[in-house]
Amino acid sequence: MRKRSFLVRNSAATLVVALVAGLSVGVPAQVAAEVTAATQAQGQAGVQRDQTGLGQVAAMLKGADVILLGEVHDNAAHHQTQAELIAALRPRAVVWEMITQDQAETLTVPVLQDAARTAETLNWATSGWPDFALYAPVFLAASEAAQFGAWLPRAEARTALQTGIADHFGDQAARFGLDQPLPEAEQAAREAAQMVNHCNAMPAEMLPMLVDIQRLRDARLAARAEQALQQTGGPVVVITGNGHARLDWGLAVYLKRAVPQISLRALGQIEGDQDAEMGGQGARRFDVVLSARAPTRPDPCLAFRSAD
Repeated sequence: MRKRSFLVRNSAATLVVALVAGLSVGVPAQVAAEVTAATQAQGQAGVQRDQTGLGQVAAMLKGADVILLGEVHDNAAHHQTQAELIAALRPRAVVWEMITQDQAETLTVPVLQDAARTAETLNWATSGWPDFALYAPVFLAASEAAQFGAWLPRAEARTALQTGIADHFGDQAARFGLDQPLPEAEQAAREAAQMVNHCNAMPAEMLPMLVDIQRLRDARLAARAEQALQQTGGPVVVITGNGHARLDWGLAVYLKRAVPQISLRALGQIEGDQDAEMGGQGARRFDVVLSARAPTRPDPCLAFRSAD
């Protein structure tokens, strides 16, 4: 029975990792998830770009040790905003959700100043992330900063689900709070969000594993941001999806747990005019919210419906 339980969990972990990595949809699942998260994660504290210039936004973010610049991954306007804010904030280090630490260490200034070389060095074409042309302005703007990567590769994510995320994270798990379960209400809210993000097509027993992967990625981002701050003195900019950038349950929670005195500010980026959907939650989710037009994209749920 124990062997069967392990095999079932192993198979479920493989499916969860595949879905998180975007293998079951026409665009990366991260994109679909962040589109949903961006729509749901806004509040009255946010400001739209047509109302607030980027100079004012930079002034609102400046002065923090760590600045989280959220995005919807396939939105070119979001990446242009990130590039302009990096130029204005001039961070000493940039942490990327999209690349590993080993990859980050290959990014020299000459490489970063050549978009084609950057994409080739990172093997971006096979990464599953949206077209590198979207990210090229951000990497170029960050070329003078120290580079850090926090991506959790698929094989590592699978191993983490099998062994448990706290054990996988190692002896720093308690320091970052990864050894503790989430409050019951937050766990339920996160599982509900993951169900929506995956087109209401996920078996319910897999939802806790999806939440675990997001928590592990948050903690990895937090640890890398701390490392970047220690090595460079900051400020540190983190380039990541809106779900990881939100202050109430993203990487900020884990970083604050490990380094209570650290100062953090966060930008969330949404799409379109979503005032009616803000719900008064932005004040605790982001310090600033900007809006840009959504690109035309295929329905990420088509693959799930086709499977039916």
